[in-house]
Amino acid sequence: MTTGTKKIVIPGGAGFIGRHLTRHFEGKGWEVVVLSRRRHEPRGGIRFAWWDGANLDAWADELDGAAAVINLAGRSVNCRYGRKNRREIYDSREFSTEVIGEAIAECAAPPPVWFNASSATIYRHALDRAMDEATGEIPPVEPGQPRDKWEFSVDVVNRWERALFNAATPDTRRIAMRLSMVFGTGSGGVYEAFRNITRLGLGGMQGLGTQYVSWLHVDDFLRMIDWCLENGELNGPINMCSPNPMPNREFLKALREACGARFGLPAAWWMLEISAFFMRTETELLLKSRRVIPGRLLESGFTFDHPAWPEAAKAIERSWGG
Repeated sequence: MTTGTKKIVIPGGAGFIGRHLTRHFEGKGWEVVVLSRRRHEPRGGIRFAWWDGANLDAWADELDGAAAVINLAGRSVNCRYGRKNRREIYDSREFSTEVIGEAIAECAAPPPVWFNASSATIYRHALDRAMDEATGEIPPVEPGQPRDKWEFSVDVVNRWERALFNAATPDTRRIAMRLSMVFGTGSGGVYEAFRNITRLGLGGMQGLGTQYVSWLHVDDFLRMIDWCLENGELNGPINMCSPNPMPNREFLKALREACGARFGLPAAWWMLEISAFFMRTETELLLKSRRVIPGRLLESGFTFDHPAWPEAAKAIERSWGG
């Protein structure tokens, strides 16, 4: 690392959010190290180090002296919640978080801040009111195997965050990023997926359309990371989402307008169940009402460049392909 240059380490940083983070910090002049299961050639100010997400190895040396760690590792939940996939979802999050904690504990100069991915789905299905960090309700999960798919998603986040906050890293500030869906330009992101179905005329309301969608523009996500780096009092769970979640019906209407789609066929819950079966995914991802707001960020003075979804969707669409 060049003297005076800050270094950031991003485990699991090869995906959509990771690519935005690497470009962001490279643009700030930081040295960026991505931990990945795949071999990559270095590009620009970005280096790649191999890791398996579960065991200490040479990659752990990268954390010593780093200014920050942002862990994004975890198997995608866009799958069927069968026994094998459930185990992989649990293990990929818990093991990667635990081993990062072990690596930090062995550092002579541990990173001062550790961001760890989490999810806004930790809160209950909420139609009646918004959920922030102070008053949000986290449903209890029975010990052992969660009874249903909605319990499973909450249990995943509970275990994920427990691994983070149980880590023996007293000199490192820890932040659980309770992320909503993050929208922006680029392949592999949720905007691309929503955009594709909308332009095919399939962007009508899903289910009853009353369930809330929590969302976040990727530019505001990057600004949140910078804000948390600069504000040392921020730690613990932090909701990273727009302050304006929207009912699914209105959310998709605004998306259709941004994409120039003249109509969108609605999909009843039973149609979604059939589609989810053949697409090897779960309707919980679409039908759970995630009415989440960023209470702690707003209280700390953070302001949004893209607080409203209709404007945010139009901004992303304008820059699509640019």
